Amino acid sequence: MREIKFQCIYRPTKEKFFPHYIDFINTIVVGNFNGVIGNWCHFSSEPSGYGDVWLRQYTGLKDKNGREIYEGDVVVVTNSEGETDGTDTGIGKIEWLDRWGIWNVSNLENGLGDLLFNGYVEVIGDVYRNPDLLEAAE
Repeated sequence: MREIKFQCIYRPTKEKFFPHYIDFINTIVVGNFNGVIGNWCHFSSEPSGYGDVWLRQYTGLKDKNGREIYEGDVVVVTNSEGETDGTDTGIGKIEWLDRWGIWNVSNLENGLGDLLFNGYVEVIGDVYRNPDLLEAAE
């Protein structure tokens, strides 16, 4: 069973933090951010949504360096030789596909397979703090 947890990005400073408390009904998150212990504000599950915090879910997966992979992370997927121009390789963002109930890497033919099986996935940023990484890949 995978661990259920979340990470937040405080939009004004782009600071990452782990929430102490999440109220999904009122969209409020409490955590240590913006120099305040136990600070709170409204959150959104979308990078450009309402509130000052973007709430991101942990996929339950780790990249090749042991770093946890979260929704909205930008990853580079390579093959065993380190190449990024082969089948199911390249740069994409981690996204949840409601239709299939899976985590996927956008811009790749079979993003889920790459995340689960090849072991050559590396987090290089996220869509909020590093949007230029995705723009360069497209």
